[in-house]
Amino acid sequence: MLPEKFTYPYKYTPHPLSKSAAAELQEYLHHQNEWEHNFGLKNGQEGKVVGKMFGVLVVKTAQGQVGYLAAFSGKLAGGYHHARFVPPVYDALAEGSFLNSGMKELTRINNEIKALEERSTEESLHQVAALQKVRRENSIALQGLLFNHYHFLNQAGEEKSLRTIFQHNAGSNPPAGAGECAAPKLLHYAFKHHMKPLALAEFWWGLSPKSDFWKHGQFYPACREKCAPILTHMLENMEIEETPS
Repeated sequence: MLPEKFTYPYKYTPHPLSKSAAAELQEYLHHQNEWEHNFGLKNGQEGKVVGKMFGVLVVKTAQGQVGYLAAFSGKLAGGYHHARFVPPVYDALAEGSFLNSGMKELTRINNEIKALEERSTEESLHQVAALQKVRRENSIALQGLLFNHYHFLNQAGEEKSLRTIFQHNAGSNPPAGAGECAAPKLLHYAFKHHMKPLALAEFWWGLSPKSDFWKHGQFYPACREKCAPILTHMLENMEIEETPS
């Protein structure tokens, strides 16, 4: 049976369709060999252990077919694009992007600062201070430009930038990483392709060396800090489940 209302994203029991979709995705994660990412679940893997949040969104297409979309937070195996998963809302790593150029410039400044610090003269230390100021200003400008390139749709087809969403709903600039979580990526893709979202579920996959909070295979609500302002816009005028007590 299809859900009558969409999942309340901050506290929920996954709908049976969401659980079924998540189980299918987890089976794929267990056995796929298309890419390699160290979740900390296999012995002998190289590189840093990085657990990851995944999401599934049960949808109905314009033709009335019911299926599900899948997404991961941030990057997976060093990239944004993988089969079976929706693409990022904005691909900051695309060749020739302003972000790549900006990061190269920041790297150049960092290398220049390091060389000057090794000289350790009074003049070089003054130059370091000036370059640190330039680096900070460039970094802030780059982050702001990135925020302006993320645009999110809602059910009505209304599009808003990440910066506008946060300034309107939270009275602040977005935190780093906002817009890269699974839930906003899934909803944006569904709205862009005229699908009706029916149910959402997000689960953690892998070990979490930084915190004991994240447990492998368990479901979790959407985060408040990065996602709540975005979801406020994206879920506007949708029928949402009652807030659980």
